[in-house]
Amino acid sequence: MSVTMRIIQEYDLRHEQEFLALERQFAELERGHADFPRGRREKPIAASEPCNTLVWECEFPDLAAASQTLDFFKGNADHEALFARQLPYFVKTRIEFLENLDF
Repeated sequence: MSVTMRIIQEYDLRHEQEFLALERQFAELERGHADFPRGRREKPIAASEPCNTLVWECEFPDLAAASQTLDFFKGNADHEALFARQLPYFVKTRIEFLENLDF
């Protein structure tokens, strides 16, 4: 059973440019290191989430692998440094795990 993990981050709209500039650096970090998962980033246009939300999602082979990725992020100094810079712009965040149905 594969799983999609979504990290949903609502940010202060007044700081959208700063938030997204830091998110671009997260994307560069992912592309530059083979051990980072390659997530897809989405921004709502018409959805249940407000437009000042960034959704990062990535598919994993199972729930354990998805959960281990969160620990990996916390243990990576480069990721943590960027996260510390981005944190002041957060309004709220949550993490979702979705079972991928392969019918």
